[in-house]
Parts: sequence; C-alpha cells; structure tokens
Amino acid sequence: MIKLIPVQDLRPGMFIHDLNCGWMEHNFVRNSFAVEDDSTLRKVRALKTHEVYIDTDRGLDVTNAPTLEEAEHKLDEQLEAIAIKPAPPTVPTTLAGEKQRARNLHRDANVIVRNMMGDIRLGKQIELEQIEPLVERIVESIFRQQDALLPLARLKNHDEYTFQHSVSVCTLMTSFARALELPREIIHEIAIGALLHDVGKAKVSDDILNKPAKLTDAEFTKMKSHVVQSKLILLGTPGISNIALDVAAQHHERFDGTGYPNKLKGDQISLYGQMGAIVDVYDAITSNRVYHKGMPPTEALRKLLEWSKFHFKPDMVQAFIRAIGIYPSGSLVRLESGRLAVVQEQHADKLMQPTVKVMFHTKGHYLTPEVVDLRHSQDRIAAHESFEVWKIDPAQWVAS
Repeated sequence: MIKLIPVQDLRPGMFIHDLNCGWMEHNFVRNSFAVEDDSTLRKVRALKTHEVYIDTDRGLDVTNAPTLEEAEHKLDEQLEAIAIKPAPPTVPTTLAGEKQRARNLHRDANVIVRNMMGDIRLGKQIELEQIEPLVERIVESIFRQQDALLPLARLKNHDEYTFQHSVSVCTLMTSFARALELPREIIHEIAIGALLHDVGKAKVSDDILNKPAKLTDAEFTKMKSHVVQSKLILLGTPGISNIALDVAAQHHERFDGTGYPNKLKGDQISLYGQMGAIVDVYDAITSNRVYHKGMPPTEALRKLLEWSKFHFKPDMVQAFIRAIGIYPSGSLVRLESGRLAVVQEQHADKLMQPTVKVMFHTKGHYLTPEVVDLRHSQDRIAAHESFEVWKIDPAQWVAS
C-alpha cells in the first residue's frame, strides 16, 4: 500500500515510493528506493521536502497515514472546486483563426531564443530591442486566443530543451498574468523576464545541461548556479526592468524558504518570482528529458496543489490552474464513452467541460477526428491519459 507521510516520520527500514518533489530538486539516482540507514535518511531530509510517499508492502508502515488514493481524492476535490471559480472573459478571436499564427510564432520564438543563448555563450550582451517585438507577439496571441499557443509549449525535443523551455515558460507566464488581470504593461515585463529567466544556463556546459543521467553533487551545484548567472547577465542588460529581474532571480525560491539561491521566504519573494516558480516547475515536470518522462498536465497540476501546502502560495497555484484549465489544452483525456481526445479549447465558466478533438478509441483503433464541445455533449471526461502509454504522437494532434 502506498501512503503519504511527513518526512519527519521517515525511518530506516521504510521504502520510499516517491520523493514527492520535482526531479530537478534532488540528485538521487532513482525516485524510489529503500531507506537502509541513517545516512540515507539524512540525505532525504536535507532535500527540504515535507512529505514523501512510502510503500508499506516493501518496508515499514506508519499507522493512520493517508493512502495514495485518499491523498489524490482530496486533491481532485480541490481541482473541482477551482474549476467552478470565475475567470477573466475570453476574447472573440476563434481558435482556428489563431492556430497558424501561433505555429509561426512558436517556431520564430524558438529560433530567436536559441540564437540569443548562442550569443551569450560568445560573451555578447542581450539586446532587448531584438527580444521585445517577439514578446509582444506572444502577449498579443495569448490575449487573442491562448489555446492556440499554449499547447505548443508541450512540444519539445531533448537537444533543444533549454531554449524551448524558456519559450514555454514565457507563454505560460503570460497566460497566468492575464488571468490575474495585471496591467498590460506589467504583463509585457513579466513575459520578458520569463523568456530570459534561464539565460544563465548559457554559462553551464552542455555536458551538464544534457547529461543523460543523474547529476553528481558538483554538477548539481553548477546547474543551480544558473540563477545567479541569469541575474548577473540581466543586470548588465540595458533597459531591463525590476519585474523581469525578479522573475529570473527568484524562480527557484520557495514559499517555505527551502529554495535557492537566497532562501527567500513568504512575501520576501515578489509576486513575479512566485509566479515564475510555479510555472517553471509545471513546465519542467510535464516535459520529457533524456532519462525523465514528463507527467500528464492534469497530474502535474495535482502535484502543484499538493506542494502548495509548503513550497508555493496556495491561492497562486489555484489561480494558475484556473488560467490554463483542469485539463490544459493539448492534453490527452479519456471520455466516459471510451474514446480518447486531445483538449482543444477551455471555457472559463466550465473548466471541466472543454472542447476536445476525439481521435482514438481505447479498443485500439483511430477514429475519424471529431471536435466535440463537452458543454453540449452527453459524454464527459473520465480521466487524463498519457500519449506515450497509448503510443500516440502528440505532435500530430497538439499542433493540428
């Protein structure tokens, strides 16, 4: 049986099923392993994670601890409660009208950020006048119809993850800021900070960035140094705003003070840093890497909710979920009819009933694609699914 326990209840003889933290927050070879001695116990506690999942069939038990099913049921109830809260009104542009424009924008953004990272490695300075037009195009697209650009954030490949992640975080942060109804000029600065939040990785070698295995302690320290490097690079960028700086400098800080590099706590972290922390983790844990499989978006949102007890401000996580939906656009879902569908478009007043494109049946065969607005259908979403499990190519359906 899998149970959720406070880390202070962890003892040698227990078996950790899940460390319950982002994969970049630890450098254990595996996420599940036996706690064989006090040395291992100390190393787990040093992670500053507050709760872990244990497997009582493979190690010692903790009486009265909630089971995995009980913990997930509680989180699902929270998701359903979030779904009924109001969100900002949508804009009149149709999804179909924005899709091609979003595809072109996504392609251009990846090229621009890749070239910028190459220039930084050569010692060149960031020129904001080359970045700002791109950022404004992203902001405009999100305001017109966010469900065209947001799904493209899921399409990444291993070798180009660093700059594709930056584009994704920029897109997600813009949507998040819009949902918070921040002023347009503030959203623009947030988007700049998001696009540039990882520029310090240009100072980290490719051997570490793309290593197909767990990092050593020394490599992990070097990787974490990218936050300070990002801040230094941006401080040397003429015209950069304090808002953009906060996004880059604070996106690895945590609300309980367990983050880095400055262990800021609570409201010591700016609104923009808090937003960046949530979005950066969400995009990281939903992305495939060489040795790490990303989780489905809805499962990742459930994790963010769980971690908001400690690492993030709960109402900020809830606002982010309302911004992108319970079943984010581009995710795969299973309907009660047994059909699989890719989520196409969110409805602010009915987040549990998005518009989907039905295209596969769980019996194992493709269907003639059909767009279904679940607000006006007898069918309902039964669960989220994984493209990989069903051997479906997400690029074929997410970008179409």
